[in-house]
Amino acid sequence: MGEDQRARGGPWRTRTGPFRRTRRSFDRVPEAQVSDYDAKMIMLSVENLDEALEFYTGTLGMTLKFRDGAHFAALDGGSVTIALATAVDHPIPGKVVVGIKTADVDAAATAIEDGGGAIVKGPYDDAHERRAVVYDNNGNGLVFYSPLARK
Repeated sequence: MGEDQRARGGPWRTRTGPFRRTRRSFDRVPEAQVSDYDAKMIMLSVENLDEALEFYTGTLGMTLKFRDGAHFAALDGGSVTIALATAVDHPIPGKVVVGIKTADVDAAATAIEDGGGAIVKGPYDDAHERRAVVYDNNGNGLVFYSPLARK
């Protein structure tokens, strides 16, 4: 059997080839759709923010970017932000959630729903950004967000 091509995009599909042979191939997702999204944050659910901060800053040596009370903190994770949030500020407590920046939160939420996922909350505006909290088609939590224009 040849190289597993699924990693290059798209689900497997059976096609009938010449001479009545069957071969496996895949449908590619257009590249333009993917380029509209930028994974920027991984949000972890924590019960005690102080203990979690001690672990990530003390044990792993990550730098604290900012903290919001006893319920949210952002750490420098290199190319992504590692966010620690208690149930007060976590969009789906108990789950790991990936934050994805996009120019059109509403379109992203619609695409998730049309593709077999589910909208948990939103799209909605909070103090700083437009957000939509969703599950993908496998139950993984995602937050699509776009900064609001400053007033």
